[in-house]
Amino acid sequence: MQAHSMRPLWFVLLVLLGTVGIARFGIADSRAGAGAPIQVEFSLDGPINAAMAPVVLASTRGLFRAEGLNVNTTVASDTTDAIARVAVGTSQLALADINALIRFRDEAGVPPVKAVFVLFDKAAYAFIARKSRGINTLADMPGKLVGVTDGDLSIRLWPALARLNRLSLKTVKLQQVGPAVREPMLSAGQLDAISGLSYLSAIDLRNRGIPADDITVLRFADYGCAAYGKVLIVNPEFASRKPEAVKAFVRAVIAGLRLTIKAPEQAVDDVVAQMDNGSREVELERLHAVLSDNILTGAVKHSGIGGIDPARFEKSLDQIAEDFKFRHRPTAADIFDDSFLPPAGDRNITQAE
Repeated sequence: MQAHSMRPLWFVLLVLLGTVGIARFGIADSRAGAGAPIQVEFSLDGPINAAMAPVVLASTRGLFRAEGLNVNTTVASDTTDAIARVAVGTSQLALADINALIRFRDEAGVPPVKAVFVLFDKAAYAFIARKSRGINTLADMPGKLVGVTDGDLSIRLWPALARLNRLSLKTVKLQQVGPAVREPMLSAGQLDAISGLSYLSAIDLRNRGIPADDITVLRFADYGCAAYGKVLIVNPEFASRKPEAVKAFVRAVIAGLRLTIKAPEQAVDDVVAQMDNGSREVELERLHAVLSDNILTGAVKHSGIGGIDPARFEKSLDQIAEDFKFRHRPTAADIFDDSFLPPAGDRNITQAE
């Protein structure tokens, strides 16, 4: 009864967010002469940009098709919407933020949606600030005004980050602002800094004409934040019925990542072709930032792409718990299922792909 009574909370959220509209891209993958391909509905967690290049290439280069999958890709309004779609089964897989998934799974009665592949080994959470406002390091944040948008996940890790770096939360003023005015307010000097994702806000500010040498990007990962970032999540019923399809999807995304690393300029061409008025120069800068800061980390170069370290995951839960009271603190196995990953040797990946 409890599961039934709680279901409308997140189901209604899906309806409200999902009815805004659906955007599709790519080709209808099919595999002639090899039997009917498996149909997969997949959701991105926001508008297409170069950070999603490995998944975009899996579609545009026929990598899904080669794995026997017919993948339709839709764009969710945000990561919460993407998770909700997978929870109710309108999408079988999605790209989403693992920290949002962790909070979602703590709600009563929700389906046991799990992550099956880590794309961003480091979350892109950051403060983006102006050096001309006296901010060069995290230690300069006391006394500053930070613009924060509703639903911003990065600011949820700020309490843990402040403690780790011996900063007082009270000395940093947070101001709620709308997503559309966040960067303009920083550009106009109405804010000292904003919170968000390093590969979005920092790049967009430079595109607005702010000199690169006046922008400071304070990446939370550089100051002790243990959080993982973007992951592939799967509907539990689909994972149970079609485990080989999930494995095939992961393989295709890894192949897309290898192509992205090998030829980022060509990868960006594929991405920009799927965007409305996308800038090739901006997206190439964004892609290089994501690869170096979030995907090709030291841990990935050492252990391969896609998995999690249980000890680090526990540390990330400790940090989440400084802002979020768990009903039932999860284990790594509650959130991440590594059974869909290729063997470790097939996940080795380097900058020199």
